[in-house]
Amino acid sequence: MKTENIRNVVILGHQSSGKTTLVESLAFTSKLIPQKGEVEKKTTISDYTPDEQKRGSSIQTAVIPLRYNDHKINLIDIPGNDDFISEAIGVVGAVKGAVLVIDASIGVQVGTVKHYKMLKKKGVPTFIFVNKMDKEDVNFEEVLDEIREKLGKEVISFCYPLGHEKSFDGFANAVDLKAHIYNGKECVEAEIYPDKRAKILELHNTIVEEVAKTNDELLEKFFNGEEFTMQEIRDSLRIGVLNGELTPLIVGSATKNIGVQTLLNMFINYLPNPNDLKPLAAQDENGNEKIVPTSVDEPFSAYCFKTVVDPYTGTINILKVCSGVLHVGDEVYINGGTQKVSMLYEMCGKNLNSVSEVIAGDICAVTRLDKFCSGDTMSSPKSITVFKPVKYPTAVIFKAIVLTNKNDESKLSPALAKMQLEDPALEVKRNNETKQLLLGGVSESHITYALDKLKNVYKIALTTEKMKIIYRESIKGTAEGDGRYVKQSGGSGFYGVVKMRFEPSEENVFAEEVFGGAVPKNYFPAVEKGFFEALNSGLLAGFPVIGVKGVLIDGKYHPVDSNEQAFKMAGILAFKDAYLKCRPIILEPIMRIKVVADTIYTGNILSDLNTRRARIQNIEEKEHGSQEIEALVPEAEIIDYVTKLKSLTQASGFFNREFEAYEELPEFLKDKVIAENKVE
Repeated sequence: MKTENIRNVVILGHQSSGKTTLVESLAFTSKLIPQKGEVEKKTTISDYTPDEQKRGSSIQTAVIPLRYNDHKINLIDIPGNDDFISEAIGVVGAVKGAVLVIDASIGVQVGTVKHYKMLKKKGVPTFIFVNKMDKEDVNFEEVLDEIREKLGKEVISFCYPLGHEKSFDGFANAVDLKAHIYNGKECVEAEIYPDKRAKILELHNTIVEEVAKTNDELLEKFFNGEEFTMQEIRDSLRIGVLNGELTPLIVGSATKNIGVQTLLNMFINYLPNPNDLKPLAAQDENGNEKIVPTSVDEPFSAYCFKTVVDPYTGTINILKVCSGVLHVGDEVYINGGTQKVSMLYEMCGKNLNSVSEVIAGDICAVTRLDKFCSGDTMSSPKSITVFKPVKYPTAVIFKAIVLTNKNDESKLSPALAKMQLEDPALEVKRNNETKQLLLGGVSESHITYALDKLKNVYKIALTTEKMKIIYRESIKGTAEGDGRYVKQSGGSGFYGVVKMRFEPSEENVFAEEVFGGAVPKNYFPAVEKGFFEALNSGLLAGFPVIGVKGVLIDGKYHPVDSNEQAFKMAGILAFKDAYLKCRPIILEPIMRIKVVADTIYTGNILSDLNTRRARIQNIEEKEHGSQEIEALVPEAEIIDYVTKLKSLTQASGFFNREFEAYEELPEFLKDKVIAENKVE
C-alpha cells in the first residue's frame, strides 16, 4: 500500500447516533466482514469490550482497517459520550478526515455541535452523514436547515433523499446526478424520480457554483455557460473540502447500507491522503523546531494517540506513523532512551494481526514497550523527533476512594495506573494532609464509570466520600512570644529560653537578631527547626500555617543543661504563645477556571458564578458563537460545579481549572470551617 492510497477517518457523533452501526456497514460493504454485527446482539467489531457490550455503546477507541478500490481506509470509531472526551481529543489530533454522524429523527444534538467545533478548530476535513433517514416522519429540509443554522453555511448537501409516500428508499447524488435506490436488499443505481429532478438540479447548480469559486479559469468557464467535466467538479470539491470551505452532507441508513458505498467512494475522492498534509511541526532532541513531511523517504517518526491495556496482551499502543517506515526489530528512540520494536500489528477491533512493516501515513499497534503511552513520540535514534502532545482536559470533579477491604490495597495502585494509561483525563492524587486518595474526572458519571471498573474488572471493594478542601492558616499582625522549655531534676536536663517576633511575610522564613550571645549560634538551627515544625499545625483549626516570618530576638541558655532539643521545643512554645496575638486567619484555595459555552448561556453562567463568590477576570469571544469566561473562584464553591454547568448550558458547556493562590476566607465562613475540621 502506498502512502497516497491511505485514508485515516474518525467517526464521531452524539451518543446513539449510529456510529458503530455505520462502521459495521462500511466494513461489510468493503468485504472486511461476511456479515454485519449488531449493537443489540453484542456482535459488532468495534464495540468488543464487556463494558461496551453491557452498556450498548462505545467507551473506547477502536480501529477498523478497510481495503476498498486499492485504498486502505483506517476507520476510527470513538465514543460519543462526553465522559470519554479524551478519546476524541487524542484521535482528532492525529488524523485528518472525519465523518460526523447525525440521527435524522432527532437532529443536531449537543454532542454533534461539540464534535463539529473540535473538528473545525483542528482543521479536519469533515463529512456529515445524516443517518436513520428511514425513520418515520423525518423531514429532511428541516434537518438540513437546522444543520446549517447550528453548524455553519459551509455545509453543502451532496445528496437528496428519495421516496414514495413519505418513505425513504434511497437518494440522488447531486454531484454526478445518479440515483441510488434500496430494493430491499441493497442500493442499486436507478433513474431520479421525475418529481425530484428539479430539486436535484438545484442542488447540483449550488455545487457547481462552489466549484466555480475555486479558481479563475473555472469561474470564467462558469460565466460563459460551459459545462464542467466530472473530474473538474471532483477535483475542485476536493480542494474545498481540504481547505475547510466545504462540508459535504450525504444521507442514508446504516442499518440498510444506504449511502454507505457512496461514503466509501467519497473517502477516496475528497479526503486528504497523508501526502496532502502540511509538514508536521516537531522538535529535535535539543528542543529546536523542525518540520516532518509525511513521506516514506523521511527518517521514521510516529505519534501514540491511544493506549489500551489488555488483560492478556498487556499494554497496546496505537500509533500514527508520521514519516518513514517502521519495521519489526527496529531500534527506536522513546523518552530519552532506545527500545526495540519486537512486535508490530495492524489492529482490527480486538484482533491484532502481525505485520512486518508500516509506512508513513498508516496506523499500527505496538506492544511490550516501557514507559510509552498516549501523547508520546517514537522516532529514529539517528533523527530524534518529538511531537507536541495533545492537551487533554483537566479533572474538574474529585471523589475520595475508601477501600472496604484492606487486602485490596496492593491491587489499587496498579489498577489506577492502568486506567490512567487508557484515559488521560482521569487524575489520581494522594493528599497527605487529609489522608485521602482522590480520583478526578471530567464529570460525575465519568468518575462513576471508573469506580465501577475498579469494582467489576479489578475486583476491588470500595466506597467513596466527599473530597476535603485543603485550607491554610496565616497571620495579619505582628506579635512577640516567649518560649521556655526548662526541665532540671538532677543529671542531664533541658534548658532553652527564647523570645521571638512573628510577622506577616511572603513566605515562611526564619531570621535572628540576637545580640550579646544570649543564645549561642549553634542553637539557632534548633530554634529554626522548632519554628518550622510549629507551622505544620495552626491553633485555629490545625491547618498548616503559611506567610510567617519568625525572628529570634533574645533568650537564655545554661552551660550544662542547654541542648538542641530544648531550644527546638522553646521555638515551638514561642510560636504558640504569640500566634493568637498575631490576628490569625484561615486561607482558602482559589482556583482559576475557564468556562466555555455558547453565548446564549453567558448570562446564566455569570449569575451562577456570582453566587459562588467568583471574580470574573475576562470574557473572550471564541469561534462558532461561544465565549470563554475566565474567573477566580474558591475551590469549595466548585466541588459540584461540573454538574451545575451541565444543567445551565444543556450539557454544551465545559470548564478547566487550575490552582491559583490562597486567599483569606471571609469572616462569616470562618467559624463553620473551624467547626467542621475539629469534628473530623
